[in-house]
Amino acid sequence: MRKIIIGTRASKLALRQAEQVKITLEKLDPQLEVILKRIKTRGDVLKDWKPEGNQAGKGLFVKEIEDALLSGEIDLAVHSMKDIPTQLPKGLIIAAITKREDPRDVLISAGRLSLDELPREARIGTSSLRRKLQLLSYRRDLQIVPLRGNLDTRLRKLKEEEIDAIVVAAAGLIRLGWQNRITQYLPYEIMLPAGGQGALGIEVRDHNEEIIRMLKPLNDDDSRVAVTAERSFLHRLGAGCQVPVAALCRLGEKKLILEGLVSSSQGEEILRQKMEGFPENPEKLGEQLAQRIFAKGWKKTASGFTFQKPDPIGRVYLVGAGPGDAGLIALKGVECIKKADLIIYDRLVNKKFLDYARNNCKFVYMGKLPG
Repeated sequence: MRKIIIGTRASKLALRQAEQVKITLEKLDPQLEVILKRIKTRGDVLKDWKPEGNQAGKGLFVKEIEDALLSGEIDLAVHSMKDIPTQLPKGLIIAAITKREDPRDVLISAGRLSLDELPREARIGTSSLRRKLQLLSYRRDLQIVPLRGNLDTRLRKLKEEEIDAIVVAAAGLIRLGWQNRITQYLPYEIMLPAGGQGALGIEVRDHNEEIIRMLKPLNDDDSRVAVTAERSFLHRLGAGCQVPVAALCRLGEKKLILEGLVSSSQGEEILRQKMEGFPENPEKLGEQLAQRIFAKGWKKTASGFTFQKPDPIGRVYLVGAGPGDAGLIALKGVECIKKADLIIYDRLVNKKFLDYARNNCKFVYMGKLPG
């Protein structure tokens, strides 16, 4: 009997996710024995980590597992896709993305109250800057309380500490069979999820053709296309999983609909943009949406993003009317005058042309007097 080893974090949710992959692989090949190896990551042991630092958060829950994979200590790794940096270590690939679970965030409140029903200045636990800033954008009165730990730890803290509610990913609760604890599925209009949220990725060494072939039946094409578009968007922005950026790609009829969100580190400015593309090239769609974000004045910084209003870009039209007869101006010339914000003219212009201008148009007289 052949054996392969899966590397996973030791949390209850991570083990459940790895167990699902193990069961599927052993069903596909009854002669295969799959062993789970628990690996403690930096994210599991840090107590004082804060999400504001972009570089500090990269690979927080995957690096030690990837090191074990590169060294040959394990054969494959099961991760939540939202935890995987968009730039993989050399020699590793994502061989499969399984069918995506519900990507929404959810609210769990002590009194089963929805987000709108929570009292003024209610205390909500989350250490995600993305969640914090979107919550405050919807309700400025809320008090956001830092809350770290595994999913079961966060649920326990909701009972033990003075917290009115917590916000977590729906997918983890569903995989653990705890969906009855969910008070409210937060609509995308309020809370856009992290890129890759709800999807599992299986990481392997890029030259291990046998394992790659073995994992092919576990890959879900629709989920892979959607997550690829989201990760392309994040990669082009240069965003790690701990900065206030959100992305969700949905499949329409023969098209992809990618929605992205960026926020300044304090939430003073938040921008949401949506773009459509083709399933054949999800990477291009992600890059184009990120480029649109940059074009609107957003710039990457060490701690996240800042907004700088772009310099206005205008057009200049030269409009002539022959000898100045009001009846000889072209229709295109009249159209340009009607749209103009500023008109520069001289003494030869028939003043009737200026009557076409908008009420708030500015005029600059350039003279050209003889002598």
